[in-house]
Amino acid sequence: MRIMAVDYGDARTGLAVSDRNGILAGEAWTVNGWDPASVSDVIAREAAARGVEKLVLGLPRNMDGSEGARAQKSRDFGRLLAEKTGLEVVMWDERLTTVDAHRILSDAGRHGKKRREKIDAVAATLILEGYLGSGR
Repeated sequence: MRIMAVDYGDARTGLAVSDRNGILAGEAWTVNGWDPASVSDVIAREAAARGVEKLVLGLPRNMDGSEGARAQKSRDFGRLLAEKTGLEVVMWDERLTTVDAHRILSDAGRHGKKRREKIDAVAATLILEGYLGSGR
């Protein structure tokens, strides 16, 4: 089963797709856009083109596990994605994925604009790897 992870953001959204067996994270990229309807349309097209069967959407929680306004925004986006794609959308705790993504890119020598262009794709990959490694 091919799975797509989504790191939803205000200006950019990171996407990462697993291999056909749903074991390894593969391709990752970023979609630019702020309008949820437009971004969800792009995700729906990309998911269909790649034969994705499930979406995993990052759920931003506070460090104490509580949810704030950002989490509600992600839940709303998850409902929109489910409507547009007809796919199951699994909400996945994304605490510290962006922090880890910054560290990974810094260790790889990516700074400034180069880091901004990749950070959301790396965060989506970390969400996907977490989900795939959880045994679901």
